[in-house]
Amino acid sequence: MCKGLAALPQTCLERNASVPHLCSRAKEIKTKLGTLLQKPENAIDLIIPYPEKLEKKPEKLQKPTPEEAMQWRESLDRVLMNSYGLATFRSFLRSEFSEENIEFWVACEDFKKTKSLVKMATKAKKIYEEFIQTEGPREVNIDHFTKDVTLRNLVELSPATFDLAQKRIYALMEKDSFGRFLRSEQYQELLK
Repeated sequence: MCKGLAALPQTCLERNASVPHLCSRAKEIKTKLGTLLQKPENAIDLIIPYPEKLEKKPEKLQKPTPEEAMQWRESLDRVLMNSYGLATFRSFLRSEFSEENIEFWVACEDFKKTKSLVKMATKAKKIYEEFIQTEGPREVNIDHFTKDVTLRNLVELSPATFDLAQKRIYALMEKDSFGRFLRSEQYQELLK
């Protein structure tokens, strides 16, 4: 393996204007291979990162017309199903220091789309530890019954594992935050 490290061209470590992405990739590979030699148990994650770990370019959000934004008044669903609406609502919740609610809802939506049981287990653990567990870093406000049901659902994972908790948080956002969002300056600006 050491021959593999030495075989990478030294010129790739230098600035090369014609192919900077290839040279930076070679440097990245060399770094990962060096780490691999020290920590073989993490080898697969270093060499073949999961698609989730790859950086995604944020999509360009299309600002809605005032007419489209006006339709958001009909329901929280209309806001959440629109990428610009979701981003605006998230920003509003951040300003109210309650963005953990929308982050939990989004994490649950992502969890439901997961097909692989291994990935599902990883995501479920992360969601539980981050949002449901008492004293979690972004614990959402749900009752003990809902926490207990969710914990029991973790034993046999399915796309519906977090459904009850997600419904409770959705209801909280709909009843509490949604009205304030519609009155907010952020939303009112979209109607002009």
